[in-house]
Amino acid sequence: MESLLQTLAVAQVYTFMLVFVRVGTALMIMPGIGDGFVPQNVRLLFALAFSVVVSPLVAKFMPPSGDMGAAFVAMLLGEFVMGAFIGGIARCMMAALDTAGMLISMHMGLANAQIFNPAFATQGSIMGAFLSITGACLLFATNLHHLVLQALIDSYRTFPPGQMSVAMAGNMADTFSNAVTKSFAIGVQFGMPFMLITMMVYVAMGILSRVMPQLQVFVLFMPVQIAAGLLIFTLVVSAGMMFWLSAYQDAISLFLLPGGG
Repeated sequence: MESLLQTLAVAQVYTFMLVFVRVGTALMIMPGIGDGFVPQNVRLLFALAFSVVVSPLVAKFMPPSGDMGAAFVAMLLGEFVMGAFIGGIARCMMAALDTAGMLISMHMGLANAQIFNPAFATQGSIMGAFLSITGACLLFATNLHHLVLQALIDSYRTFPPGQMSVAMAGNMADTFSNAVTKSFAIGVQFGMPFMLITMMVYVAMGILSRVMPQLQVFVLFMPVQIAAGLLIFTLVVSAGMMFWLSAYQDAISLFLLPGGG
């Protein structure tokens, strides 16, 4: 009886450790829960609680708990890579808002106005910080953070522990590279209206400076440029955020099984 209980206890600890490494790594990186303004102890406790809930659900996908030596360490490393991959994809899509904010600030004439961006724990543009915080709020308001949690659970059926290989690592690198490319493209598309308006304003300033060389056109037009940028921002920000939410959902849905989202 004692041996049976000991075996069950070892199996439970073995499953929990594998689950916690993958889940904890993803939650420490993913937007919202993994942002710098969330205390580390809160993130850790949430990762522990979620791992406890998920462990019984994914225990059937775990390899047998036999060797606890080098093979177990290799599995833990593979789980760390998988968790960083899933959380990194979500974080990469979040970077699209910072890219868009930097482009918007640059074309509005606010590029030199830097502010602390809590989503990335670094200095950034004003518009980038605003869009990043708004994006994090929208993720929770639309329950898209549930999508990442569901993707973590479904990943145990798609990528069982102990199945990491060189070919899989290469596919993960390609997928992450495509996510970075898509994230940058989304940021540029978000900022495209501001690029067009700024180009039109600069063309008008260039023509006016040729007609009236004595006039300090660029100094006089700076408030006009900022006002035009704010007007365009109020018109396109809602559509831009909806476009970003759709792209975020598509990126995370790659990890979901049919009918799992």
